[in-house]
Amino acid sequence: MWGKLNQSMLGDNEEGEQGFLDEESEGSCSSLSATQRMYAFGGCLLAGMVCMFLSMIVFAKPIKFAILFTFGNLLAVGSTAFLFGPAQQMRMMFDTVRIYATAIYLGCVVLALVCALLIQSKVLTLIAMICEICALIWYSLSYIPFARRMVSELMIRLCDTEL
Repeated sequence: MWGKLNQSMLGDNEEGEQGFLDEESEGSCSSLSATQRMYAFGGCLLAGMVCMFLSMIVFAKPIKFAILFTFGNLLAVGSTAFLFGPAQQMRMMFDTVRIYATAIYLGCVVLALVCALLIQSKVLTLIAMICEICALIWYSLSYIPFARRMVSELMIRLCDTEL
């Protein structure tokens, strides 16, 4: 099982397609092996999830909450840079398909930090964090073909009041 996964990531499959962990990919972490990049991705993602979980414990203190939550969020999103490389990650984030989702997500990150650090309002911080989570989900759905359309249609059906 791991052999097939490794072959598809490295591009050693029988169709001759390039994998997303090719050594020749521009701007990638080419000094790291594919295994090291997978470990770095997993570690960064796990660290981000731990920070987000720990932030829920300190919710009563909005400054600590916002910093931990946002740092964890950025770690989780940035973890994919180990797979694709930082340059490719930035190109993908600012692609025409997801430019608005990226801008809204980054705006929500800034808004959450402003609400926590400058305004220091627990209610506004909570609202900003909910917006940040929704923006991250919408951004993540942009990587799955037709996912945003399906979620939009599902929400319309669920919220439709006509019988």
